[in-house]
Amino acid sequence: MNMLIAMVISTLLVFLSVMIHYESLRVTDRLLPHIHIAPRLRMLVVITGMFTAHTLEVWLHAVAFYVLANHLNLGGFGGLFGAAFKDYLYFSTVTYTSLGFGDVYPVGDLRLIAGVETLTGLLMITWSASYTYLAMEKFWPLHRDWNGYDRRRPQDAGSAGGRGMDKR
Repeated sequence: MNMLIAMVISTLLVFLSVMIHYESLRVTDRLLPHIHIAPRLRMLVVITGMFTAHTLEVWLHAVAFYVLANHLNLGGFGGLFGAAFKDYLYFSTVTYTSLGFGDVYPVGDLRLIAGVETLTGLLMITWSASYTYLAMEKFWPLHRDWNGYDRRRPQDAGSAGGRGMDKR
């Protein structure tokens, strides 16, 4: 029965993580066109949005581990675990990022939730990387090289933007 509860909670945590990530990306994407700052600063906005999403997702899992271990008795933790909330947060961070030091490890049905958190973190991190790549691809042509020339390819730059570039 506890394994079934762990499966349901894992599914709920995945759903909530995806929704947090989706909404963070959506808000970031809607905000970017209205921010009139240099492209490299726009990338800081993108990275800040991603980092915020990941932080919220790690905290979500840490709270879940805390509640499940202390109130629902679905398992516990072994190793160098002090049972303070910061220990749950540490474990969640190491698990989400799939770093897995091994100094703290789950016991009981929390093992399933920890495994699913690792997979969720991997998916959310790759989603962030894909979004960051797309944003960079959009902002890269807005940069100028050191001499003030347009960095876009001649066929993309138009007549004014292709100054100083090879016309092959």
